[in-house]
Amino acid sequence: MAQPVSSHEVTNQVPPLCDYDAYAADPVLRGAMAAFGADWACERLHEAGRMVGAAGTQELARLANRFTPELKTHDRFGHRIDEVAFHPAWHELMGLAIAQETHALCWNQPRPGAQVARAALQYLWYGCESGICCPISMTYSAIPVLGQDAARWADWGALITSNHYDKRQGPASGKTGATVGMAMTETQGGSDLRQTQTVAQDNRDGTFSISGHKWFFSVPHSDVFLTLARTQEGVSCFVVPGWLPDGARNGVAIQRLKDKCGNRSNASSEVEFRGAIGHLIGEPGRGLRAGLSMNHNTRLDIAAASAGLMRQGVAQAAHHAAHRSAFQRRLIDQPIMQAVLADLAIEAEAAAWLAFRLFSAVDRQEASESERLLSRIGAPIAKYWVAKRTPAVIVEALECIGGNGFIEEHPLARHYREAPLNSVWEGSGNVICLDVLRSLEREPGSLAAVIDECGSARGVDRRFDAALVSLEADLPELTRHEGQARLLVERLALMLQGSLLLRHAVPAVADAFIATRLEGRWSGHFGALPTGIDAASLARRAVPAL
Repeated sequence: MAQPVSSHEVTNQVPPLCDYDAYAADPVLRGAMAAFGADWACERLHEAGRMVGAAGTQELARLANRFTPELKTHDRFGHRIDEVAFHPAWHELMGLAIAQETHALCWNQPRPGAQVARAALQYLWYGCESGICCPISMTYSAIPVLGQDAARWADWGALITSNHYDKRQGPASGKTGATVGMAMTETQGGSDLRQTQTVAQDNRDGTFSISGHKWFFSVPHSDVFLTLARTQEGVSCFVVPGWLPDGARNGVAIQRLKDKCGNRSNASSEVEFRGAIGHLIGEPGRGLRAGLSMNHNTRLDIAAASAGLMRQGVAQAAHHAAHRSAFQRRLIDQPIMQAVLADLAIEAEAAAWLAFRLFSAVDRQEASESERLLSRIGAPIAKYWVAKRTPAVIVEALECIGGNGFIEEHPLARHYREAPLNSVWEGSGNVICLDVLRSLEREPGSLAAVIDECGSARGVDRRFDAALVSLEADLPELTRHEGQARLLVERLALMLQGSLLLRHAVPAVADAFIATRLEGRWSGHFGALPTGIDAASLARRAVPAL
């Protein structure tokens, strides 16, 4: 009997973007490391780039999202255990990222450029598997908070800065590494943490018993977490181990895992605290200050992570266009596609420069008041704007790929579901913009720090100078009305990006950014570029070098 003959031959398909060095393939990232004094970390970043670009690592990311966390409230004997079971791929990814000190490089090596270098690791890993970056970011952000308390640092410092990932869920004794979580949000308050109803009862032995309900607790299997609860003095911050020394769960009853739109490999939960034992950190009644200190670092991390997700979307789209043909030409050789890819690349590059410049300010904030002010006001500005732009970039990148990008076999489908998260995490857009207004009231010098940073590019481009003069004229009105807060933050972000691109980017990128984002010759839709922009070279520059 004759063998059946295939009815078709598969042609004109794009090879997967894998087995390459994602750091080497990203000229913007390399340029930012050199500009901000972090190129001493290039060997580590090349290692990370090869790791996240490897086909095997990408398969781990797929598996971790295909087989999502499972809550185990009880063991087979009926004992309450409140554990979260993960696919082995999750643990392997966590081990790889923590081994590279993605969570703690800057704290373990406090040298010039260390914050920038660590942010670059987060940028690279977020483009591979964003779910693991949540516990990594929270651990990074919590380290300086815990470091303010000698006793708590003695308990946890060595574990949370360790480059060993220990997947065991149990008491800290005997573990080789630990991660930190946050439990802040409650049902009645959401982002308004002043509405915290969880209470902490003083046990008169240096500990408190914490009881209440948290509506969102990401990474409930953390070894230790920070939470807010009310004392007689007001809302206070507490350090709470996940497990007691005898191995019992420390009064943490996980009610359910959230069934999320994206970020599916990461466990987010709703929990009840039933007398969890914790230690006060900071002053009683000043817990919001401690929480905001942690939020500042997390928000900057969100900006770097979102920029990394943008870069991955652009890389996937440009790689596709370089290999796929339609209408007798490669897609990347067609002017209409060149315009889209160039526009996406401009957006991603501006996002990266903004994020890394602000991490550079964190690096230098102890030595410079202007850098401290810039980092403080810049964190919510960058978080708002870069996170807001990410979904638009990912959607357009997906459209460049077409139907293949919309199926779960392609990583861009996962990135599409992930893209909206960072606009919600650590404060939605309105909350962030209101924080900017409050920061301007508390520290009026912060606005001057932003304008001075923008002014570093004065005289380079007349169009930029005109936009800066216009912004300065409008500032009194923009800062006066709450309803103008989003417009204020957007204009500050764009001016910061324009200034950075003029000083650091290739001239074609800076010229295109100013013509579109600042001069106004742009509809706001990707690909609607004015004439005179070298879209062909910008599009080809976005193709990852394998």
